[in-house]
Amino acid sequence: MINARVRVPTPINEPILGYAPGSAEKAALKDQLRRFAKDTVDIPLVIGGREVRTGDTGSCILPHDHATVLATYHKGNAETVQAAIEAAAAARPAWAAMDWESRAAIFLKAADLLAGRYRQVLNAATMLNQSKTVFQAEIDAACELIDFWRFNAAYMPQIYEQQPESAAGMWNYVEYRSL
Repeated sequence: MINARVRVPTPINEPILGYAPGSAEKAALKDQLRRFAKDTVDIPLVIGGREVRTGDTGSCILPHDHATVLATYHKGNAETVQAAIEAAAAARPAWAAMDWESRAAIFLKAADLLAGRYRQVLNAATMLNQSKTVFQAEIDAACELIDFWRFNAAYMPQIYEQQPESAAGMWNYVEYRSL
């Protein structure tokens, strides 16, 4: 529990990068695209923080070039679905017991990481896997997800502040359960 009155930073919409010739973001994106093109990635399932490889695989291909395989992913099955349900159920009590300020801090940290060193990873993956342009990826993937995490962390205390009026001798309140 935090013994402080916490104020979530006021979010603003994530600035859209321009990708102008010679810009740092354009160079970083091209570098990430080259890295993705160099190797086929093995994508395991992640269940309870552990990588799971089923051996039953599928291919991630370029929508605009079906001969190019970007990655091989491991397909889930009834057993892995059950394991994922059990892992989520096991993780829920700790997440639910965590104060809202700490949960918000996790999302804000994720937004900062995506706005920084992981931005071009997401943009390059979006461009390749969905045949999007750099501007479509920038707006639809990076900026939207960053904004989603930041704005919803800021909305959380506003939602918690919505409480019913209490009659004399009563104290009505709503207790929210975290998802």
